[in-house]
Amino acid sequence: MPRLIFTLLICIASSVSSLPPLAADSVLHPDDKASLVKLRSPSTDPRGSLLSWNGSNCSSWAGVSCNKATGRVVALDLSGFGLVGPLPLSLCKLPLIRTVILSKNAFSGVIPPCFGRLHALETLDLGCNHLRGPLPSQLARLCRLKELLLSDNPSFGGKIPEWIGNFSSDLSKLELSSDSLEGQIPVSLFNLRSLRELDLSDNQLVGTLKDFSQPLISLNLASNQLSGTLPCFWASSNSLSVLNLAGNNIVGGVPTCISSLRALTLLNLSSNGFEFSISPRLIFSDRLLVLDLSSNALSGPVPRGIVEYSARSALLLLNLSNNQFSGEIPLEITELRSLLGLFLSHNQLTGDIPAAIGNLTYLQALDLSHNSLSGQIPISLAGCFQLWQLKLSHNNLSGTLRPELDALDSLRILDLAGNRISGEIPLPLAGCKSLEVIDLSSNNIAGELSSAILKWQNLRLLSLAGNKLSGGLPDWIFSFQFLRSLDLSDNKLFGYIPGGDFNVSSDFNGDEHDLLFHGGSLTGENAFVWGMLDFKGSRQLELHYELTSAVGIDLAGNSLHGEIPQGLIGLKGLEYLNLSYNHLVGRIPASLERMEKLRRLDLSHNSLTGSVPIGISQLRELETLNLSYNCLTGQVPKREEGLLKFPGAFAGNPGLCVESSVRECEGKAAKLPTGNAAGGSGGYLVEEGWMSVGAFWVSAAASFYVTSMGFLCSQKVRIYVFQTLTQEF
Repeated sequence: MPRLIFTLLICIASSVSSLPPLAADSVLHPDDKASLVKLRSPSTDPRGSLLSWNGSNCSSWAGVSCNKATGRVVALDLSGFGLVGPLPLSLCKLPLIRTVILSKNAFSGVIPPCFGRLHALETLDLGCNHLRGPLPSQLARLCRLKELLLSDNPSFGGKIPEWIGNFSSDLSKLELSSDSLEGQIPVSLFNLRSLRELDLSDNQLVGTLKDFSQPLISLNLASNQLSGTLPCFWASSNSLSVLNLAGNNIVGGVPTCISSLRALTLLNLSSNGFEFSISPRLIFSDRLLVLDLSSNALSGPVPRGIVEYSARSALLLLNLSNNQFSGEIPLEITELRSLLGLFLSHNQLTGDIPAAIGNLTYLQALDLSHNSLSGQIPISLAGCFQLWQLKLSHNNLSGTLRPELDALDSLRILDLAGNRISGEIPLPLAGCKSLEVIDLSSNNIAGELSSAILKWQNLRLLSLAGNKLSGGLPDWIFSFQFLRSLDLSDNKLFGYIPGGDFNVSSDFNGDEHDLLFHGGSLTGENAFVWGMLDFKGSRQLELHYELTSAVGIDLAGNSLHGEIPQGLIGLKGLEYLNLSYNHLVGRIPASLERMEKLRRLDLSHNSLTGSVPIGISQLRELETLNLSYNCLTGQVPKREEGLLKFPGAFAGNPGLCVESSVRECEGKAAKLPTGNAAGGSGGYLVEEGWMSVGAFWVSAAASFYVTSMGFLCSQKVRIYVFQTLTQEF
């Protein structure tokens, strides 16, 4: 049964400081020109991005800025030009250059030590390449450097050098994220007075988190292994705007002194070891845009006061999911009118969903799943007309889907799984034509599959498993162009599996250019929600989602009969197929070998006949196979490559021989008697072989003896039998 789990990431849009204003119409100095021309070689510029570098006019050289008076190169921005190979040593011969931006290329190797001779350098951006460490000590000579940006070089590795906080008294921005760095944060960085923006996220840094003595603007230490308790950051009380410490080992309570950070716009303390209840005195300023305390061990009631003045709040996202909060959802949360995302899932919340939640007219994503909420889904949710994700799964909600929800025409994700919702579908949701992901599994929904479902033309995932649906499978059930996952298991559906429309879905057919995600989850994690917050421009939060479920079809646990359609078995894009516990007959189609991406196949507990298709051993991605309890015949050599890892996959098929060699199967077949088993021809057929006549009569005599003794010696047995006979007469 699919289950939707949404993970929130905050991506902060940022950019390197803009280049200084320079004159465009200047003659390029011949020495600098000679140094730059060497970058134009095919080995460095395979895409030909620098072929326009001709002549001596600086303005015709893309990414190059020159001093008008001298013609010397003072800035070079070749970000995203597709350059490869080692960093060109010729760059070290640009003595007056102040800005070097070579990010988002494919440069490899080490940073040349000669970069330390660029004494005028103020900005060095080598992020998003394939460089490796360590940082050359010669860079410590760059005493005028203001920005050092080396993020997203995964092979960099090593420790952060101690000199990093001492070499330049002007260094204000340092980014070393996603560089596989280890060890502790150098003490010098905690005391570097000029430092304003520090990003060391996504490394393996350890040690105790300390307070910084300088007024920081942005601090990102997320996804490391830092420990200790949360400092107060007193020196940054009026300046710190972004504080991201997610994904560490910080423990203790959330101190109330954090609310003294009056400039704070983003606070992310998720995925740590914070515990205890949140103090009612922890109230943030109206500037706060994002508060993420998810995935900790926080307990007690959900805080009523998040910001000082709810009416003036600019809060866009509140994420308190995956904690131990209890009690009811406070009404004060419904007064945060600016909210775009509200995530309170995986807690211990009780009571009804507040009707006032409809006042959040800007709300786009609401996740209250995995709690103990009760009552009906409030009609007022129709007031959240911008809502595109509604996730209320795994609660105790009841009642029918109200027709007022039809007004949510922006709704794309609806997850109500694991409740006690009743009624029929999709009548109350017919107007939600934007729906893409629908999970109504494990409820009490009944009736037949209506053709009104065809209004959901953008359908990508549909799960109605574990309900009380009846009737046959309609011919159009596979006709959705973007369908990725279909789960109708454990219902009361009957009839044949429709044989048409299998070529409609690009995901089912393995069209790579249409897939957003490859190798989806088979464990139930089907969706990934992420956000981007633009601090430089509009200061707005944009929420997006990506479907990560595996591509597949699950029709298990129904009463379907007939043969398996040839087109179904031939779908090259399927990662799982489950048709178990039905009444299917006929042979397994030989086209099974075309399902190159198949990872899980379950056709067990049917009445399938014939031999096991030879091509099944050629499915290299197959992880789970179950063909047990059918009527398959023939032989399956265990030495067949790929079948050894599926013990028990062929059990319960009396006519199927699974041996280590073909000769053993032939030998066993030669021993089988040719007469009728019921006519006393030498044995009686059982699952593992033949039983001799003598053994049969011994077994029959023993059974008769046990039954007779139980009848004669047990008064309870006699009373039960005679009472039954009396009632029948």
